[in-house]
Amino acid sequence: MARKTPLSKELAGRKYRPASRFIASLYRFLMLDVVGRKYNPKFHVIDSVSDCDGPCIVIFNHLSRVDHMYVLGTTYPRITTMVASHSEFYRKKFAHVFKYNNVVPKKCFSPDMMAIRGISRIIKQGGCVTMAPEGKVSQYGGNSPIVPETSKLFKHFKVPVYLCFIEGQYLQNTNVWTELRYGETHATLSLLFSKEDVQRLSIEEMDDIINEKFRHNDYEWTHEKNIKWETHGRICNRLEDFCYKCPKCGKEFTMKGEGDKIVCSSCGNGATMDDYYRFHPFENAVIPSTPYDWVENERMDIIKEIRENPDYYFEDECKIGNLDEYRLVPKNKTSFMTGEGKIRVDHKGMHFKGVRHGEPYEFSVGYNDLYTLTTEFDASYFNFFLHGEYFDVFPKHQTAGKFTLLVEEMHRYHVNYYKNFKWKQYMYEGLELGIDNKNTNE
Repeated sequence: MARKTPLSKELAGRKYRPASRFIASLYRFLMLDVVGRKYNPKFHVIDSVSDCDGPCIVIFNHLSRVDHMYVLGTTYPRITTMVASHSEFYRKKFAHVFKYNNVVPKKCFSPDMMAIRGISRIIKQGGCVTMAPEGKVSQYGGNSPIVPETSKLFKHFKVPVYLCFIEGQYLQNTNVWTELRYGETHATLSLLFSKEDVQRLSIEEMDDIINEKFRHNDYEWTHEKNIKWETHGRICNRLEDFCYKCPKCGKEFTMKGEGDKIVCSSCGNGATMDDYYRFHPFENAVIPSTPYDWVENERMDIIKEIRENPDYYFEDECKIGNLDEYRLVPKNKTSFMTGEGKIRVDHKGMHFKGVRHGEPYEFSVGYNDLYTLTTEFDASYFNFFLHGEYFDVFPKHQTAGKFTLLVEEMHRYHVNYYKNFKWKQYMYEGLELGIDNKNTNE
């Protein structure tokens, strides 16, 4: 049955407050004692949020779609209020759960005063807010830089900030293959910034500390702990969504991951992967040590390519999807199909030309307003907000991973607000890096 009131209007009108003790307890029981038992979670509490007398914030590194369960496991019995992607409130599977738990919506990588007002209401009522400052789930096994100036929010509220550090969840629920895999997962809660730290440290210092604390590669972590995973014989399925370039012959979109193998259809380069997430290269093969390293090598190739060619562009045919204010999106969908055309990334930005709702339609967005892409459900497509409106882009080919790397590195070349980690500056040695460096050199 169609809604009578636009959902965006309803969300804007909600009076956000901590959930009731009954709702919080019921949700905790369902998530941890029923659903979560099979995940084999390990919870470690160094500093308890229950010992905090007033309001506080808990941040976590965003490895998978079920991270909120681990945050809940380390913070309960303190009632916490989660901040989640605005688009998730339009999905039937989450809409009612989010409403009853008073979850606060936030448009990812987009200005959103409604989210600030919601968080402010919780803090003023002495509540505890949980959020993922990376703004998106891990795409290939490591962490992303946090949204720039995240700590400006913390300094505004002047409350303690706790860290729930998560390990193993990406391998349990990878972004390329959504089937659950069981091994071992951990969540550790500790105090990151006291009230005094929040007042004393600068925004940049706090952002740097968070990025360093989040520094993680789930593949290396599981190798060090030698954890075996139940992968159902499909550990390499769709690995090519991000590992799209052959490390040996250099051809793109020739890799195919299926079962326990990933193979290049052009030169035969490839490897098997065991249940410990370790690659075993074929004879004379060239394979990086982990999928994470594979993608970072692709990133470095893109960094060089876009600087060598001022006319560089990359495009693919695609379909697009948007949300409907009067209908919830069913099942595991994240939008309703609204059009099709061609998506293109070049030095000026990202562009679409085609049709939407049966009419000619196009858009262009520059890198001042676009600096990364998200994957709301899996890496076969990508998502972003354009002037506050949510878009899904479904490329015809396995190009979503490359589009994501391209947008990030085009942004860093031309703007560089969303900077790469300081420990990865070696990737840009001797190369131009955004308007900040260009202005410095003038």
